[in-house]
Amino acid sequence: MIIAIPKEIKDNENRVALPPGAVRELVRHGQQVVVQSGAGAGSSFSDDEYSRAGATIVHTAEEAWGRAQMVLKVKEPQPAEYPLLRSDLILFTYLHLAADEGLTRALLTSGVIGLAYETVEDARGRLPLLQPMSEVAGRMATQIAARYLERPEGGRGILMGGIPGVKPAHVVILGAGTVGTHAAMVALGMGARVTLLDINMDRLRYLDETLGTRGRLTTLASNETNIADAIMTADAVIGAVLIAGARAPRLITRDMLPTMYRGSVIVDVAVDQGGCVETTHPTTHSDPIYFVEGVLHYGVANMPGAVPRTSSFGLANATLRYIQRVADMGLWEALDSDPALTKGLNVYHGEVTHAAVAKTFSLPLADWDELELA
Repeated sequence: MIIAIPKEIKDNENRVALPPGAVRELVRHGQQVVVQSGAGAGSSFSDDEYSRAGATIVHTAEEAWGRAQMVLKVKEPQPAEYPLLRSDLILFTYLHLAADEGLTRALLTSGVIGLAYETVEDARGRLPLLQPMSEVAGRMATQIAARYLERPEGGRGILMGGIPGVKPAHVVILGAGTVGTHAAMVALGMGARVTLLDINMDRLRYLDETLGTRGRLTTLASNETNIADAIMTADAVIGAVLIAGARAPRLITRDMLPTMYRGSVIVDVAVDQGGCVETTHPTTHSDPIYFVEGVLHYGVANMPGAVPRTSSFGLANATLRYIQRVADMGLWEALDSDPALTKGLNVYHGEVTHAAVAKTFSLPLADWDELELA
């Protein structure tokens, strides 16, 4: 199979789909890999490293996409890339379709086969290709909150861990999955007081036992009353809610914002799935923040792109075996042999194949058995 890795073009997206070492593994398995010149530069991987790994270097995105049977990316196609989509192409990347109807319809119009990293789901309900970036985003979210709590950045002027005689910041985290857990770990490590909310009581019990030993962690059932009460005293709120493949629920409404401190910070990691805060909208690393009702909002939808070398290695650690399966076996045999990978199929030749995406946009859901015969 001919596999292409184009250069990411989203604002300040410096990650790359695979580092040279992972490319070497694909070549060793007999695959042909095409890499657009400069694709790895943001992660400090040179074209020469890719060449030594056995890749062919091409100079334009059109060459990379045009030669490929499967394109590997990090982020969803941008509008400038829509003309490069075609019906005989497999696209394997983060898609987050439920947050972007325009992208969904562009994929359907092109007929491309879209595999989404974020909806690959194993038998235990885990999202193995989302997990490494969720770990990065969770840890970054607390660091970002700490930065924007500083007065020169527009925040209240609060030190996350306080000092002796002065209380620490209060960080409220919505969601106790991978993002929320890692955000809580870092916030507690910095000395903050943390309130963690989730609908899964077993998960809260586990985290209360493992992270709550120092008495600075409070766990609460996630409901409207508890959320409203918690954010009234929050210096920082981290949105870490995820429903696989679907739009994030709106847990903080605009009406709640006047109850929050002026200069408090919201970091909505769920923004790439539509955000769990009503007033959240996607921003970029170039222009990351805005204020609503005096509350600072950070909505960068590709947070791990700020630490691209770490993120690129972490992503490849998770994705490579799935990529190899598709390349070695072909799409249908790979899907038939791996139910987790099957859940990653979002669109196929103009039809929606993921229930959450179909429901979000009131589109028909394709029947799996009929797809096999297509």
